[in-house]
Formats: sequence, structure tokens, C-alpha cells
Amino acid sequence: MWIKAMGSTSSYVSSSSSSKWLGFVAAVWIQCISGNNYTFSNYSDALKSLMHLTQLQLNNLSVAKDVGKAFGLLAGLASDRFPTWAILLIGSVEGLIGYGAQWLVVSQRIQPLPYWQLCVFLCMGGNSTTWMNTAVLVTCIRNFRSNRGPVSGILKGFVGLSTAIFTTLCSALFADDPGSFLIMLSVIPFAVCLTGVFFLRETPPDVSAGDDDGEEVKYFGFFNVVAVAVALFLLAYGFIPSPSMLVSRLFVAVLVVMLASPLGIPVYSYLKGRLGGGNDVERQRLKEPLLQIPEKENEGVVAEEEAEIVKRAPEVGEEHTIVEALRSVDFWILFVSFLCGVGTGLAVMNNMGQIGLALGYPDVSLFLSLTSIFGFFGRIISGTVSEFTIKKAATPRPLWNAASQLLMAVGYILLAMAMPGSLYIGSILVGMCYGVRLAITVPTASELFGLKYYGLIYNILILNLPLGSFLFSGLLAGILYDMEATTTEGGGNTCVGGHCYRLVFIVMTGACIVGFFLDILLSIRTKNIYTKISTSKKPKKSLGTSNRQ
Repeated sequence: MWIKAMGSTSSYVSSSSSSKWLGFVAAVWIQCISGNNYTFSNYSDALKSLMHLTQLQLNNLSVAKDVGKAFGLLAGLASDRFPTWAILLIGSVEGLIGYGAQWLVVSQRIQPLPYWQLCVFLCMGGNSTTWMNTAVLVTCIRNFRSNRGPVSGILKGFVGLSTAIFTTLCSALFADDPGSFLIMLSVIPFAVCLTGVFFLRETPPDVSAGDDDGEEVKYFGFFNVVAVAVALFLLAYGFIPSPSMLVSRLFVAVLVVMLASPLGIPVYSYLKGRLGGGNDVERQRLKEPLLQIPEKENEGVVAEEEAEIVKRAPEVGEEHTIVEALRSVDFWILFVSFLCGVGTGLAVMNNMGQIGLALGYPDVSLFLSLTSIFGFFGRIISGTVSEFTIKKAATPRPLWNAASQLLMAVGYILLAMAMPGSLYIGSILVGMCYGVRLAITVPTASELFGLKYYGLIYNILILNLPLGSFLFSGLLAGILYDMEATTTEGGGNTCVGGHCYRLVFIVMTGACIVGFFLDILLSIRTKNIYTKISTSKKPKKSLGTSNRQ
């Protein structure tokens, strides 16, 4: 009977482990299509000419898109009350409607909508991604608690690649037609999320212990290799001059195969668990506590601990309620520094079409791909390396944010100088540093304020996206551009030359410097927390030695 029980237990553990990894593969696929909110520049010029908009009006449309993220608080609240599949379904349907309506306008299948209605549909499209991202990040961070950095880096990395994936697919299949691009943004995310609802789910911590940390690191390493290969593949295709239809279709086929390759991880995990099930059970037994406290005594201890917690506010590194997090000085330091990084980065992405025209580049698809691909490298490298430096040297994760702010300021200075080639270098630096900010802030928030209300805390931080878009893109870039622009026939305006955005980049450089000092301050304030995290991640050699004896 014991042998039969052991067999059934090993089967359960292996299937749970493979289910967890299958869910992570689904999460990667969802992240590959959930960066559609960063693709506004691909069709913004079509909207501007079709509706005869000024640059300020066009920038306010991009703000409306980003305002949709402000309603991500609803997704955060829902993440603690509804299953993952329901959150994914809401986001996919909302995106289908939001981007579908924009496709009807740009493809001229209907008359141009009133300005306010178009703002509503852009807002819906922007909000749809918050449901997808919340479902994916909250579920995966909870499933892989001991490797939050790599999880965040990989998932956010694929979000960074999504712009390049959509842009390159549209270029390969539809010759950069804005209408075809928008139909892709509405249909593909809907189909992928419908697939994801069957596989992405939260795994209880005691079950997810089937894989040890070493195995998880190896599996995450494979995901990193696939992600880097996809990024290099997309980058190489972007430099092919006028590829033929055969080459384009071959590219799409290879890309699909590359994105499907991570399915080998859950298959391998399942087979390994079935064939070596006894080891899994033994590992589960070794992870049980050596000292069991009787249930009644344990209840008394828990009651005493709860009474003690009620008497004092939680410290940074402990579980926080929403109110407790909002009362924390460290939360607002993280919030404002995040605004300085992602707000300015969004301004560049939203205005890339007009920045390119001002500097003499009518086609900005390459610059959008550079921003996306190097944003991916920033996310995936910072997630993995920051986790490594925490384990080895207890380096506070916010220190990586500080480095990214400084490098981003260098990128804005280069863009302000408007030298030949500066848009290439500036796109790379801004994209990479924007990616670092997103990948580092996600695990930092969970480490400082806990996982219990992480979904809502994450979406409060994401409020910086619409706020930053409004401040730096809608107000700063829109107003200063219109001051430099000349009116065109039909009511729009245009500006050509390095002076069009120079003052905008100078102001954003100053914002990055402010963010740099805030991140340094947060690193100093949280040094002790990361020392404790580093200690907890190191193997307990004495325990291993006693077990062998």
C-alpha cells in the first residue's frame, strides 16, 4: 500500500510540476502579444492624416490609450477574487472591441468616429493589457516565489519583444498596412488568451515544490536562450532590404516554431517526474519541517503572533495591506522614481513617428523594433543578473533602476543633440533602460510589500504609465512640438528639424536625474531587507551535512 501511495504521490507531483511549467509557457505566449499598447506609432500617422489632427490632439489620443492602464486597478482587485482564466477572458474581449473599432476607422470601413469616441476605444485597448499582465504576473510570481527576478525578466522581456513581433509580422505579411496591423492587434491577442485560459493557473506552494531551485534555474535558462534567439532573429530580419514574399513567409514559420519550442520544458518535467518519481517524493519529505508543533499549541503561537502584528505597522519586507503600503515612504519613493523612468520612455515611444519625421526618417518601423528588442534585452538581463547579485552580494534591486535612469539620461542627451545616427543610439538606450525599469520594479514591489495584495499594488504602480504619458507625452511633448510646428492644409501641423523635440529631451533628462537619486535613496533604505533575502537564498550546508550523517 505504501508503494502504491508513493506512486500516486509521485504522479501527482510530476503532473503538478508539468502543469506549472505549461502555465508558464502559456504566460510567455500571452506576454508576446500583450505589448500591443506600445505600437501606437505604427498607425498614429494614419489616424493623424485621416482625422486632420494636430500633434497635441494626436498625443492626447496616446494619453487616452495609456489612461486605460489607470483602470488596471480593477484588474488588481479582481486578481484576488476571480480565477486567472476569468481575468484573461475579460482582457481579451476588451482588446478585441477596442482595437477592432480602431481598425474599422483606419481601414475606412466606417466614417471617422467623433474624437471622444475614439478616445474611449483607445482607452479600452490600453486597459485590456492590464488584465492580461495582471493575470500572468500575479500567477507566475506566486508559482515561482524563489525566482521572482528571472520570472519578471523573462515575462517582461517577451512583452518588450511583442512590439517587434507585431511590427515584423505586419511588415512580412501585409507590407506595413496600418489597417492590417490593427486587425492583428485585435484578433491575435484574443485567440492566444483563449488558449491560455486552459493552462495558466496558480499552483499551491506545497505542490510547486516538486522542482528544486537548481532545476528551475536550468529551465529558466532555456527560456532565456529562446528569448535571446527570437530577439536576434527579429533584429536580423529588420535589416533585410526588401525581403521577398517567400523569405517573409519562411520568417513567419520559423518564428512560430521558435515560440512553440518552450513546450519541451513541461513535457520533459512530466516525463522526468514519472520516470524518477521516488526522488520527487523523497525531496518532498525532506522539505517538510523537522519539528512539528501540535495543532493546539500551533494555534496558540499563531494567535500570539497575530496579536503582536496588530500592535505595530509592518516593516518593509513584510506583508502589507494596500493602506499600509500607501502609508510607506518607500512606496512613494519607488512610485515617483518609476514615473521618471517609464513616463519619459513612453513619451519617446508614443512620439516616435513624429520624432522620426522631424529627423528625416519617414519610416520608423526599424526604430520601433530597436526600442522593442533592446527593451527586451534590458528586461531579461536585469531580471536574471539582479537575482544573481542578490544571492551573491545582497545588492539591492533598486540599484539597477538607478543605473538605468543614468543611462536613459545619456540617451535623451544624444537625442537632443540630433546628430547623424543619434536616433539609432537613442532608441537603443531608451528601450533598454525602459525594459530594466519594468523588469526590476515588478519583483521589487513584491519583495518590499509582500504577495498577499500584490495584484493591486502592482496596478497602483502601473498608474505611472497613464500619468507619465499625460505629463511627458500629452502635455510636455505635445505643447512644445506645436510651438515649433507650422500649420498644414486641412488643419494639422508638422515640424522638421532637430529643434522640434530638443527642449522635450532636455526636460526628460532632468527627470531621469531626479529618478536616479530617488533610486539611490531607496537602495540605501532597503539594504537590510536584501541582506536578509540574500541569506535566505543561500544553501544551508549544516542542515545538508546533518541529513547525510
